[in-house]
Amino acid sequence: MLDIIITNATLITMEGRGLGIIENGSVGIKGNKIAAVGRTDEIRRNHDAHRLIDATGKVVVPGLIDAHFHSAIAILRGVAQDINNWLQEGIWPFIKVMGKEESVRGSLVNIIEGVKAGTTTFCDFDYYMNDIVHNHIKVGTRARVAETVNEIQDRIDSFAPGELYEFNSSVGEEKLQNNIRLIEEFHGAYNGRITCLFGPQAADMLSTELLLEIRELAEKYETMIYMHVAQGDREMNQMLKRYGRRSIPFLDEMGYLDEKLVTVHLTCADPDETRLVAERGCSYVVCSGSIGLLGGVVPPLTDFIPYSSKAGLGTDQAPGNNCSNMFNEMKLTALFNKCKAKDPTVMPAWQVMKLATIGAAKAIGMEHEIGSIKEGKKADVIIIGLEQPNLCPVITEPVRNIVPNLVYAASGREVETVIIDGRVVMEDREMKTVDEKQAIREAQKAADELAKRVCKTAPKIHSSLLRMMEEGNL
Repeated sequence: MLDIIITNATLITMEGRGLGIIENGSVGIKGNKIAAVGRTDEIRRNHDAHRLIDATGKVVVPGLIDAHFHSAIAILRGVAQDINNWLQEGIWPFIKVMGKEESVRGSLVNIIEGVKAGTTTFCDFDYYMNDIVHNHIKVGTRARVAETVNEIQDRIDSFAPGELYEFNSSVGEEKLQNNIRLIEEFHGAYNGRITCLFGPQAADMLSTELLLEIRELAEKYETMIYMHVAQGDREMNQMLKRYGRRSIPFLDEMGYLDEKLVTVHLTCADPDETRLVAERGCSYVVCSGSIGLLGGVVPPLTDFIPYSSKAGLGTDQAPGNNCSNMFNEMKLTALFNKCKAKDPTVMPAWQVMKLATIGAAKAIGMEHEIGSIKEGKKADVIIIGLEQPNLCPVITEPVRNIVPNLVYAASGREVETVIIDGRVVMEDREMKTVDEKQAIREAQKAADELAKRVCKTAPKIHSSLLRMMEEGNL
């Protein structure tokens, strides 16, 4: 007897030929794993369940994977767009007066937002992760988490753009210990739903000695290293001034580029550097929406994927991308790369859907557990209603239009049910594990209090957003 059978659905399994699409298919769930996959007549003939979910007119997809996510700064959504020096002039005036409570409250709303748009696994990389991880536990998400480790004592806004940072080893040691504590307490917890990584922020933000120590610790704890790499001009200027090397050659000389490293962004990596990252066995996570909005740049995903299948998509963070929605990332990744190549055949819908599922699972080292609908894998699936104006009509012959419409027309609000680890976390658009409205109220209260503190330092803020506001444009 199974626990759940989802019947009469169009399945997009990500297994076998192409996307592994099964018309009139069913998925059986037992405990936290997928127990049966196939045509409905076959599954119903061989299995019964405590609960049947009729998915007629719906599509069932593996839970989407947000392979790069900073939930702790979600409370700053919308305060740093359309400007230069986003980090120093945009969000640092807020972050320097922001505490743990605001981070945790904003994070919870951000996670809920992602779940409601079909995300079941988050790679959450931020400060206060020993506290934020409890949001993932509470909501019921699958999370691969890392504490941000750097050696920057003062906030970055204390340095003029282009000025070399000063490292402080005691600061780095404290943050590293937070990361170790996270791993020792939560790695593999909750039946493996929570796993942990080491999170050096970027090669320009910590010393060579600390980078090498983290690599040794990753071997000891048998986990991966998760790091921003070649993420823009700021990092490259720092690396050239300090080491006379660009980030990727520098990391390669250290022996850092291997299958344990998850590289995020590669914003300013050239084609040869990107190919080197792929050929060394590293993973790559691209955040098209964030990098496009903050830097006006299309990351070099098309330089990577000819040499590796270990690539996935991420949303990055709410103040830079304004949403945590993998449907948004799929669409933007497809569109931006078509425009960059001036070729409509580049990055087709089927390919970006793989990048949000099985590709992302490979990128974060979890393809044996998630990313596709397969017997024995974890029961992370979403049910999407197709009977929506923006997804109508559904055509299956002579050309099936479901996948292009999911990528180019869906908004995420079509996701009706989210099952994570065999548990129904959202059903009929209603969160079952947390009080969504209460979480929003608490985050808004925290944001109001944070804004008051920032206002006291307003004369020291140099963001061009203030001018836009004075001109009546905000």
